[in-house]
Amino acid sequence: MKKSTSISNILQLVIPEKKLQPFLQELEYVDRARKFTVYDLFLFLAEASFQQWEGYRDGEVRMDSSGLRPVDHSTLSKKAKDVPFELFKQLLNLMIDLCNRSTRRHLGIPKDLLLVDSTKITVGKKRLPWAPLKGERAGIKLHVSVVADEGRLYKVTETTGNSHDFKSCPEVIDKRFILVADRAYGGHKRFDDYLEQQQFFVIRLKDNTLFQSPVARTRSEPFTGTLEQDFTCQLGKGQRLSKHRFRVVILKDPQGNPVILATNLHWHSAERIAEIYRKRWQIEVFFRWIKQHLNIPTLFGTTPNAVYGQLYTALLVYVLLKFLFDEGNAGVHWSAKLTFADFDRLFTLQRLPVEWITFLTNNLAFP
Repeated sequence: MKKSTSISNILQLVIPEKKLQPFLQELEYVDRARKFTVYDLFLFLAEASFQQWEGYRDGEVRMDSSGLRPVDHSTLSKKAKDVPFELFKQLLNLMIDLCNRSTRRHLGIPKDLLLVDSTKITVGKKRLPWAPLKGERAGIKLHVSVVADEGRLYKVTETTGNSHDFKSCPEVIDKRFILVADRAYGGHKRFDDYLEQQQFFVIRLKDNTLFQSPVARTRSEPFTGTLEQDFTCQLGKGQRLSKHRFRVVILKDPQGNPVILATNLHWHSAERIAEIYRKRWQIEVFFRWIKQHLNIPTLFGTTPNAVYGQLYTALLVYVLLKFLFDEGNAGVHWSAKLTFADFDRLFTLQRLPVEWITFLTNNLAFP
């Protein structure tokens, strides 16, 4: 997507400059620049993500041809260091809300699955001295939740790379959904909290988890395929013993290794619990896509503002592209519908269907 249609033109329609002012006031940031404003930086970061520019110097020579206000790379760097990254985080939340406003609903018994995981972005230790990892590396994490089967980004937060996923989980979950996550997000006391808060979940357990007083669940038919056990029990022992009993479903992965799942869903079959967990792979696909197409691994700056501002803007671009793909396909004649592969190719060739731009103009722009 390095030769692609300008996304900054679309962003100016979706989030006009006036929409930044309340956020800037809330952050108590005064933009005194005339030559290159906060809004100019926002458009630059979006275009750099979309076209996969290599850094500030690369962007300097490409800005004019992309319809952006040209400045030198040092101005870009200084501005990115100065603007609080919380602005871009709030703009991402605004874009998520805007793109979901037509489909937002309240859930009773949760049906939708919320996939939670993190991705780590690493660089040399000298690049990010405020985020050291072991050895000569440094890095940060993006903690993300995605709605299963939709690829819809739901919530995001950021930490340094050495922060445990367990600590950030509360910031990206929502009890209106079924939480689906890997071992890093499990914990016996956390499971008790989930149950008491009515947060439904399917989370993988560590292989050495202890089961206290297991009671097999009644089945009308024997297990088939990879399923092996389905029972309820307390988890752990001693001070780590869970207060409540939980359901445990055990199956085998394709290599024959055990996959042990804990859940508080009791109305689904064991087969359905296994199917729910298998959908977790979709968040791995999401991480791979944004890293391949939105320049996520290439960090331009070295300060928290520069790094997180760039990453949150890249995720904002993803939300916009996903909306354009899903709603554009839904709003046009079947003959104009695209696969996601077609979507990538058309952006690369600067041949976005006119029906899609019309749909976007009529349905996404601010009043």
